[in-house]
Formats: sequence, C-alpha cells, structure tokens
Amino acid sequence: MKLNRTEYLQSAMFGFNDALVSTTGVIVGISTGTGNKEVVILAGVVTILVEALSMGSGQYLSSKSAHQLNKDNSLKAPLASGLIMFLAYFLAGLVPLLSIVLFPMSYSRDVAIIAALLCLLILGYAKGRIVKVSPLKSALEVLVIGGITTGIGVLAGIIFSV
Repeated sequence: MKLNRTEYLQSAMFGFNDALVSTTGVIVGISTGTGNKEVVILAGVVTILVEALSMGSGQYLSSKSAHQLNKDNSLKAPLASGLIMFLAYFLAGLVPLLSIVLFPMSYSRDVAIIAALLCLLILGYAKGRIVKVSPLKSALEVLVIGGITTGIGVLAGIIFSV
C-alpha cells in the first residue's frame, strides 16, 4: 500500500507540475508569438488533450512495467496512477487556458502566467505538507523551477513570433 501511495503522489505531482509549466509555456509562447486568441485557444485545447492522454497512458504503461518487473501483476495501481496523471494534467492545464478564454488578449497572457505561478506555489506548499518537509521551502522550489521553465516558453514566443 505504501508503494501505491508513493506512486500516486508522484503521478499527481508530475501531472499538475507538468501541465502548469508546459501548457502555460505553450499558451503564453503562442500568444506572444501570434496574438490571435482563436489560435491560442486551439493550441491550448490540443496541448491539454494530447498531453493529458499521453501522460496518463505513459504513466499507466510505465507503472505496469514496474509492477510486472516486481512480479506484481495487479492492474489496480497502474490504472489508478494513469488516471491520476491524466486528471492532474487536464485540470492544471485549464489554469492558463481559462485565463486566455476569460480575459482580453491584451492582458490574458499576464493573467495566465500569474495564475500558473500561484498554482505552482500552492502545489509546492501542499507537497511540503504531505511529505512533511518545510512547506515554504517546497513551495519556493516548485515556484522557481516552474517559473524558469515558463519563462523559457515566453522567450521562445518572443524570439519566434510570427
């Protein structure tokens, strides 16, 4: 049971973090590069759906492989891990997308970045509480790592704007 709990936490952390960082990077990068709201929304929807499905199925397959290696052929933990990954990615991916949908393009990019960074801070804090380490230190670690990565997406959008 402890292995499953660890595996589920890894799936949730990976899914939430990856969606907040990569989806924000894609959405903000494309909005910086094009400024066309419809194109940005399309890119966001495609990114969220494809990545959530890819991450969920990848987590299922990798978890199943690990369980098979350990001669534990139960499908329950791999299925749960894959579903947790899918849901975490999907839900966190909505943060930057809804910012674009709900706000004018003139400042929706800024709202998406701030919302994603705030969610990264909350994610890190929650992780710290769950694993019983300093929540503030954990929050700052997740924020800094995710913030740098998001910034690279923005920079790519500026450099390659069309």
